[in-house]
Amino acid sequence: MTSRWHRSRPRLVTACLILALAVPAVPAHAQERRTLFDMLFGEPRRQRPEGSIIRVQPNRQRARPQSSISPARPPVRAPAPVAAPPQAEAVEKMENARKILVVGDFGAMGTGQGLTTAFAEDPSVVIVEKGSPSSGLVRQDHYDWLAELPKMLDEVKPHIVVVMIGANDRQTMTIGSAKERFRSEAWLKEYDERVTRFASLVTNRKIPLLWVGLAAFESPSLSADALTLNGIFRQNVEAVGGEFVDIWDGFVDEGGQFVITGSDMNGQPARLRGSDGVSFTDAGKRKLAFYVEKFAKRHLGDLSISDLIRLDSGDLPLLSSLPPEVEAKIPSQPISLSDPELDGGKELLGAAITKPLPAETPQNLLLTRGELAEAPVGRIDHYRIEPAKSD
Repeated sequence: MTSRWHRSRPRLVTACLILALAVPAVPAHAQERRTLFDMLFGEPRRQRPEGSIIRVQPNRQRARPQSSISPARPPVRAPAPVAAPPQAEAVEKMENARKILVVGDFGAMGTGQGLTTAFAEDPSVVIVEKGSPSSGLVRQDHYDWLAELPKMLDEVKPHIVVVMIGANDRQTMTIGSAKERFRSEAWLKEYDERVTRFASLVTNRKIPLLWVGLAAFESPSLSADALTLNGIFRQNVEAVGGEFVDIWDGFVDEGGQFVITGSDMNGQPARLRGSDGVSFTDAGKRKLAFYVEKFAKRHLGDLSISDLIRLDSGDLPLLSSLPPEVEAKIPSQPISLSDPELDGGKELLGAAITKPLPAETPQNLLLTRGELAEAPVGRIDHYRIEPAKSD
């Protein structure tokens, strides 16, 4: 046993020396910690520096998987519908009610509906609508207004005629055997003549004519053409004695651009035009009529129902019908200023009451007579010395 150990001892020492030379040098502080056991079997696992450790926080509460069904939400209540303004209740029209005839295309039909609403409570005015929505002054083969209007005037016998036409006239016109494009020189000349002939059919009969201009459209090209036609209407209608009703500003914004929503006749925001940018809503039709209504009432008179109201003493209440305490305070019967003897009296109300003349003020005495009233006793300007009273 001992001889075997002595024989293997040189080999072990040699192996240790070879191993020591093969291992690289390490810092001093590390060498102090290294042992032969470490050199033979490897170093223990080193710890990472504190700053390089990624700390994972413990998952305290496991996240719940999201459900495909969203949690129930409280139902959203739809806003309460805005109540439409009350419509005027139509009254029964008089047998001799004055008639306003409205003719033209779809714009005229909208104007007629608006005027019907405007005069719904007036028994002395009735609106008569006679028109064709797709008509105009260009396609006489579709609807010939120059031939049909005289028949309408003879049938209706209107007090006023309202015209709104031209929105369908942006198309080729047949003149004799030729076809002229819109806004060509020949087209404009022929259109001038047709507008003049159409308006003259009314004014020659001494009937007031109200020609309503076109409103702006959503299409810029349509709006530009509408301005051109409005110029033709104004010039030719006024030349034969009619009146042109300009509605352009009522359907554009401050910059002159087309608007779908704007101010209604009462100044409140409302939708005036349809989604097509051409037609009119109920609010838009009423606004159309608002412009025409002012002209129409001037021809009808300040009071359109003046035939139903007597402005004489027959409408005044009798004094005998008044309460006794009120009757005692009225010294005379009210009389008309324009005709004092209408009710048998000649004096105005209150003429029988005699009032005492007001006393002259110190200012009047000073200005008229140069007299100055004496100051009351005790006032600072009362400087007179009163004579001493004898005992």
